[in-house]
Formats: sequence, C-alpha cells, structure tokens
Amino acid sequence: MVYVKRDAEGRLIAVSLEDDGSGWELGAGNGAERELFEKILRDSKSELFESDLTLSRVLEDLIELLVDRGVIRFTDLPAAARMKLEERKSARASVRIGLSLLDEDNDMI
Repeated sequence: MVYVKRDAEGRLIAVSLEDDGSGWELGAGNGAERELFEKILRDSKSELFESDLTLSRVLEDLIELLVDRGVIRFTDLPAAARMKLEERKSARASVRIGLSLLDEDNDMI
C-alpha cells in the first residue's frame, strides 16, 4: 500500500510505504500528480548527484593541498580513503594520457 501526504493547498508533498502518523492518506494520488512528484524527486536526485561529483573533486584537491603544505600526512587518512584517493588520481591520469594521445596525432589514436 502507498500513503500520500498533502500540503494545505492539497498538493502531493510526500509518498511513503508506511503511514507515519497524522496527515497521511491511503492512495497514490492521480496519475499525473504522482508522475510530477516522481519527476521532481528524480530531478532533485540528479542535481544532488552532479553536486556530489563536483564536491568530491573539491575535497580531493583540498586533501592534496593540505598534504602538500604539510598540514596533514597522507598516511593520517584511513586506509580506505587513501585507496579511494589513489584510485581516482590514477583514473584521472589515465584520462589525461588518453587525451594527450588524441592531441598529438590530430585527433587520431
């Protein structure tokens, strides 16, 4: 069963598989209303994903700067974080090498 919650104007503001208390009603709203709600959620999720990608690069650069300036040691980071940072650094280097091969031969590998 699906439960929905509406705002004061009757617009769908939440969908849940459980009735979490007051304000929830049984049903999924009309098809168009539910589709719009799902589209808003998908768009928000996509925006968060893009933001996370950008933020992760910012954090990588910040960590590299702190290590370069001696504020922290790379070995101070947890092993899992060090491994992930090294994997991403290696992946970026591979992409740069691939791009430089394209540039050297007039866009031909």
